[in-house]
Amino acid sequence: MGPGAPQGPWTYLLPLALIAVAIIRNARTRTLRVERLWISPVLLLALSGLMLSQQTPPGPAVIALYVAALALGALAGWWRGRLTHITVDRETHALTSKASPAGMLLILGLFALRYGLRSFGGVTAGLLHVSVLQVTDTLMLLAVGLVCVQRLEMAIRATRLVNAARANRL
Repeated sequence: MGPGAPQGPWTYLLPLALIAVAIIRNARTRTLRVERLWISPVLLLALSGLMLSQQTPPGPAVIALYVAALALGALAGWWRGRLTHITVDRETHALTSKASPAGMLLILGLFALRYGLRSFGGVTAGLLHVSVLQVTDTLMLLAVGLVCVQRLEMAIRATRLVNAARANRL
């Protein structure tokens, strides 16, 4: 199917359904296990490293684009991590987290940006002297930066909260 080919409704309905599920899931308070926050960043880094290693080395302009996407994702991840509400039970030191509405709006905005850039990049990749694969990699690195820094920010804050709760209990 080419860029001008008609697309079915699933092209738009499936991402919207996934966003709805993510919003409903993130609107609930969940148990936060700091010891598990490293798993998804490590998996994402390994998968993205594997994907990038299977391609021809990019030029300096594409590397700069990758670094910018990673930095933008890291900034968005730090912001989303800061907006996540983390609470600690003073007796048991159990942690819970809940995504803030602003954090969910950030994800919606990034998804819309990603979807728009993917469509734009797929059509104009040749004009920009990048391949469609490089556009996809750029968007993947944006997500990697977001997830890694969000989890790091949450782990740092959660550890501080638990340490403060333990210090107050003594």
